[in-house]
Amino acid sequence: MTVTLLTYTPDADKLVASAAKLCYSRSDISTLMDNLTPDKVESFLTLLNDLGHSSPIEHASFTFGIEGVSRALLAQLTRHRIASFSVQSQRYVDKSSFEYITPPEIESLPEAKAEYIKAMEEDAIHYENLRNILIKKHTETFMSEGIDEKEAKKLAEKKANEDARFVLPNSCDTKIIMTMNVRSLHNFFSLRCCRRAQWEIRELAVEMLRLVRGVAPLLFAKAGPGCVRGKCQEGSYSCKKADEVRKELGFAK
Repeated sequence: MTVTLLTYTPDADKLVASAAKLCYSRSDISTLMDNLTPDKVESFLTLLNDLGHSSPIEHASFTFGIEGVSRALLAQLTRHRIASFSVQSQRYVDKSSFEYITPPEIESLPEAKAEYIKAMEEDAIHYENLRNILIKKHTETFMSEGIDEKEAKKLAEKKANEDARFVLPNSCDTKIIMTMNVRSLHNFFSLRCCRRAQWEIRELAVEMLRLVRGVAPLLFAKAGPGCVRGKCQEGSYSCKKADEVRKELGFAK
């Protein structure tokens, strides 16, 4: 997995503080940032957190490039609906000899790993066979409609991908560009940095949290699962390892 912070709102901490200041001040918008020192920025962001006033943090957003993840992860990720996604298309991209993600538990068991690799190789064969059959059929159809052979084959390849992709596994790799505002990111980190989250999306969330803290530390100072701020919210499903989670995510005990 590779996660890159592609771009983000400049001076995000200060922008959010100015939005918060507007809510509680008679200042004109043109002078909102005047005298907004680092100490005052921190004070406004602490006030927002204490009051549970989350709307100002929606003004800042972060865009990530994500590679080396599975379609299984994508299905979970897009459940976070207040976000923007651009995803490598299996309809327009030929996935012959596709790369795939191997779960750690399977990787750690030689017998399971061998079975898994065999399944991936078989899927690749079925995908390529189906694609070739469909390309031949569609090329002939397009040529019968008066399209020259070169263009007919080009159109046929795209059309073949559309149906051949149905045999691709959940483990098939994909690439994603994703943008979330800070409020959505807090929700994402609360759910997906938890030990109960599925391993792949948790790995993604922890890395994303590390990246955003590097450029907007005040906005994400308390971001993470409930146990980093207080009591675990998972009830009887708790992993009961809050201290370990806090340490892993960079929080003091």
